[in-house]
Amino acid sequence: MTHDAPAYGLWTLVILNSLVFIVFAFSFGKPRTPRDWRSFGAFSGFIVALFAEMYGFPLTIYLLSGWLQARYPGVDLLSHDAGHLWWTLFGLKGDPHSSPLHLLSYAFIGGGFILLSSAWNVLFQAQRQHRLATSGAYAYIRHPQYIAFIAVMFGFLLQWPTLLTLLMFPVLVGMYVHLAHTEEKEVRREFGAEYDRYAARVPAWFPRLGGQAPADRPPAG
Repeated sequence: MTHDAPAYGLWTLVILNSLVFIVFAFSFGKPRTPRDWRSFGAFSGFIVALFAEMYGFPLTIYLLSGWLQARYPGVDLLSHDAGHLWWTLFGLKGDPHSSPLHLLSYAFIGGGFILLSSAWNVLFQAQRQHRLATSGAYAYIRHPQYIAFIAVMFGFLLQWPTLLTLLMFPVLVGMYVHLAHTEEKEVRREFGAEYDRYAARVPAWFPRLGGQAPADRPPAG
C-alpha cells in the first residue's frame, strides 16, 4: 500500500480553499447586523474545519483507522480518494470526484451560493426601502439565506464527511433555526399584520409544492 504524493499536510491549500469559500459567502451574503455575522462566523468555522481535514490533518481517518483498516484492508487510507468516506464506505470504484454523491454535492453547494446571492439582493433592497422582503426567493420561503448556508454545508458533507463537521452540522442547523425565530419576532414587531399575512402565505423552510399561495388569502389547511 503506497501513496505517490502527500495527500495531507498541505496547509497552504487549507488556507487558500478556506479563504475562497469564506470570501464567496461574504460577497454573496454581505453580513451587516450582529445576527448576520454570527451566522457567517458559524459557517466560516465549518469551512475551516472541513478543509483542515481535507488537506491538513485527517483526524477522522486517524480516529477510525483501526476500523477502516480492518474493514477495507486494500484501501490506502492516506490517499486523497479514501478521504471521500462515502465513496470508501460504499465500496465504490473509479474516480470519487465523478461519483453521483460528489456530483450531487456540487448541486447543493452551487445552488446554495446562488440562493444566498439572490436572497441577499432582495433583502438589501427591502431594507433600504424599509419594507418587507416578499419577492424573489422570499416569495417561496421565509428564510432563504439560512437555507442557503445549510445547503452548502450539506453539500460539503456529501463530498467530504468528517466527524467534526458531522457533529457541527446539526448544531449549526439548530442555530440557524433559532436565529430565524428571533428574526421573525423582530420583523413581526415592525410590520405587524402585514408580516402575519406573509407568514400565513409563505412557508418558513420548504417551498410549497404547488408554488406560491395566492396573496389575497391564506393557504387552505
